[in-house]
Amino acid sequence: MDTLFSSGVALVDTVLKSTGGGVVVWSADPQAYCSDHERATRSNFAQRLAALKQFRFAGEYDASRAHENAPLYFVPSDTIASAQLARSLGISTLHDLFGGVVPYPFVATKAITHPLVGRAAVCPEGWEPAFAPAVSDAVLDGFSAFSIEDARWAGRHLLESGVVRVKPVCATGGRGQAVAADADALDRCLAAMDESEIALHGVVLEENLASPETYSVGQVLVDQMIVSYFGRQRMTRDNAGQNVYGGSDLTLVRGNFDALLDMTSPGPALCLAIDQARRYHHAVIDCYPGFFASRVNYDVAQGLGADGAWRSGVLEQSWRVGGATGAEMVALECFWRDPVLERVRISCFEAYGAAVPIPADATVHYRGVDSQVGPLAKYALFQPYDSDTT
Repeated sequence: MDTLFSSGVALVDTVLKSTGGGVVVWSADPQAYCSDHERATRSNFAQRLAALKQFRFAGEYDASRAHENAPLYFVPSDTIASAQLARSLGISTLHDLFGGVVPYPFVATKAITHPLVGRAAVCPEGWEPAFAPAVSDAVLDGFSAFSIEDARWAGRHLLESGVVRVKPVCATGGRGQAVAADADALDRCLAAMDESEIALHGVVLEENLASPETYSVGQVLVDQMIVSYFGRQRMTRDNAGQNVYGGSDLTLVRGNFDALLDMTSPGPALCLAIDQARRYHHAVIDCYPGFFASRVNYDVAQGLGADGAWRSGVLEQSWRVGGATGAEMVALECFWRDPVLERVRISCFEAYGAAVPIPADATVHYRGVDSQVGPLAKYALFQPYDSDTT
């Protein structure tokens, strides 16, 4: 499989370029990904994409303005949750946005990763039972549930094998997750959750890995350029002391996943992570018609299960601007500037605190005091590719 993109890879946005299109940011849900730093970071990325595409940056999308009838390229805050909504914005192919489109809202969450507890389980409209069998060897053991009763049954079943991780499906950066070692702890975890939220979005119950390492596997497509990558995630402490996503150390190449494998020769564990991400992605294409994306990122966890055996599996997907996008942007700019350049290493950082030192050669995507999370800096560092670097 050359690429994760299902269609239109060879197309060029010649129509957009010839008519002087615009790049806009769009808040898909005013309640989600709407913090100061998220909005500012999206605008930073959108301005960078506008420069690459030789478009103008047109700010926040406003349907009433119609942006002077110019073709638009969207940078949405989240995966667009229906084909009808996408069409209403003028988005019909993966060349119309930096992100993705799904046929049902739940497809954009980690809820699709696992099966339901049985045929009688509560599930949302559009749920495709064939997806779970298609990815069974690419994910960890777990269940998705859309009711407290189903979640309780799923958790108790998983507790027979070891500790269970309870994951709200809309939270990001590891926030809101809890682990339960017994039935009482599981009941406390579920009691602390909003039943209406579970009914609307679901909850994931999954085997808990000991000291896992999390890899990012992804691709981005902008016009003719495809960039593929893998890397490790880092955790950090936020201003409230929570353990959250702190950035990624990525290896990125110009081209598809075959190019990534050929130019970097990753070890067996990373090869498996890449293969599992591919299988997960193509199962989404097969099971949920109408899905397409120009930015895909899959988190793959590897570690020891309760029985001491090594495990590897996709945790979740991202078809929107995400934590690794700072590195993706720098890579796109590097490859655009230097047609001979084929591979780079880029580290992106999310650093909390008022006195964060930022290297002078960093590309800064955000630095400020967010009204919700406090002082925060987001930046990326470029490194020439060195085959001796691990």
